[in-house]
Amino acid sequence: MKLSRLYSNKPDLFEPVDFVQGLNVVMAEIRLPENREKDTHNLGKTTLGRLLDFGFLAGRDAKFFLFKHLDLFRDFVFFLEIELEDASFLTIRRGVEEATKISFKKHEAGHQDFSSLSIPEWDHQEVAFDRARDLLDGLLDWRALKPWSYRKGLGYLLRSQEDFREVFQLRKFASKHADWKPFLAHMLGFDAKLIALHYEKEDELSKKQDIAQTIKNELGGSIEDISKIEGILLLKQKETEKKQKLLDAFDFRAQDKDRTKQLVDDIDERIAALNSERYSLTQNRKKILTSLEEDQILFNPDEAQRLFEEAGVLFKGQVKKDFQQLIAFNRAITDERRGYLQEERAEVEAELKRVNAELGVLGKKRSDMLSFLSETDIFGKFRQVSDEMVTLRADITSLERQRGFLHRLQELRADIRALTEACRHLQTQIEADVEKQNSDQNSLFSSIRVYFSEIVEEVIDRKALLSVSPNQSGHLEFKAEILDESGNATSADLGYTYRKLLCIAFDLAVLRAHLDDKFPRFVYHDGVFESLDDRKKENLLVIIRRYAELGLQSVITLIDSDLPARNREESVFTADEIILVLHDEGDQGRLFKIRAW
Repeated sequence: MKLSRLYSNKPDLFEPVDFVQGLNVVMAEIRLPENREKDTHNLGKTTLGRLLDFGFLAGRDAKFFLFKHLDLFRDFVFFLEIELEDASFLTIRRGVEEATKISFKKHEAGHQDFSSLSIPEWDHQEVAFDRARDLLDGLLDWRALKPWSYRKGLGYLLRSQEDFREVFQLRKFASKHADWKPFLAHMLGFDAKLIALHYEKEDELSKKQDIAQTIKNELGGSIEDISKIEGILLLKQKETEKKQKLLDAFDFRAQDKDRTKQLVDDIDERIAALNSERYSLTQNRKKILTSLEEDQILFNPDEAQRLFEEAGVLFKGQVKKDFQQLIAFNRAITDERRGYLQEERAEVEAELKRVNAELGVLGKKRSDMLSFLSETDIFGKFRQVSDEMVTLRADITSLERQRGFLHRLQELRADIRALTEACRHLQTQIEADVEKQNSDQNSLFSSIRVYFSEIVEEVIDRKALLSVSPNQSGHLEFKAEILDESGNATSADLGYTYRKLLCIAFDLAVLRAHLDDKFPRFVYHDGVFESLDDRKKENLLVIIRRYAELGLQSVITLIDSDLPARNREESVFTADEIILVLHDEGDQGRLFKIRAW
């Protein structure tokens, strides 16, 4: 498939562009001296590539110049005529205002003008956009790209200045690697199904891991042992069944029996123990209080002296003095003992307070149970058991929810293990396929890398290496490097000039390697000679012409100042090769004969 013609319904504002079979040159001449030092001139050489993309049904983008300046281009309708592999022609009609309604017409002769043809005269009229892409995909019949659409490969066929920054990852491929690496691998002859499936399994694995983590967060700190959950759930369900039978039969004898047993065996025994403890504590407190009262010293030495004087006994102070010393000594001992008794009294009273409080709680429970046993109103008992059933069922619902989460978590863990193993298996297969394609000198990839290196070496006298290898995750890494005299990779490819050369060499090498396949036969390179020296420009031009002789259609754009130096009498291009001349002397020199936007 090759380009044949691009025109519009307004030829006075956009003149038809007729393409030729081999080399097609779009020349921009800077005739005004004040414009020679400018980096951009807005003449339209880059815009031509964008219009070709529009004709190939690029999606509607508000930033695209036709839609961004809708007031200028609303009434334009563009027609792209292409030559199919069977030498017939196809014209694609697409307007700006109704950009999602596409018409097609097949014809035998090229360079037609269907701008005045009414819609009913087209083979396919105003086809919806997605259906139009499918239809065009079938008409182009680029089988070597399958299962991908024709749109996937157009980025390498319509290289704008922005697409020369990376050899492999185009501006339109700014998304995930899974969106473009399998396709690129397919073009280079690798098993893209393995690569695409590997990304698919990894994505599925990542999603399941996220779901598993979400379930863990939902469970929080609750039980993650499914066996324990099932055990607790079974006991709760059995208890529920038992109480339900009571409710259904209105017979609470079994319930009464259980409560009586609990009352006798548990509460009464505890109350008895606490009463015994309280009695012991009370007796201790009583003894402490008695001891505190007995420690008072009631002997009065003055009174004793008076009594002895009445009896006619003389003390002369000695008896009184000895008794006072005795009292002082006894008081010292008593004060220390009282301190210990006070501390023991405080501990006993604290224990009594605790025992009394617990006896109060147990007494209330005992009273409630006795109330149940003595309940003569059967509906009261029914309500009480019903309340217990509500609590049990709530517990069961919560446990069943946890069980459901845990079952789902177990399933996810099994899926994660299976997907992890599948990814490892696919990674092994990818590594084997890459090794096979690299080692096979007759493989498609080997042919492309040879053509690629030949182009670069002929232009700059340096070999270049195109390499593809899997990383630790099994994802392919694509590299294009310039080699030094020793065959080692250098940083020369990091410069914009050589990076552009690598892009051009890659595109041409891929097209040449697919010459025998149902594959596109054209390529558009914007600013092809920019920043190269004259000798390299001449070398590159020789290669482009040689590839044109092989049957490839090259469309190149350049500014006249980028032409290699020649004698005045000697022209770089033939008149047939120059399909469009643009210049800066007014609106008539632009691609669109209107004011710059």
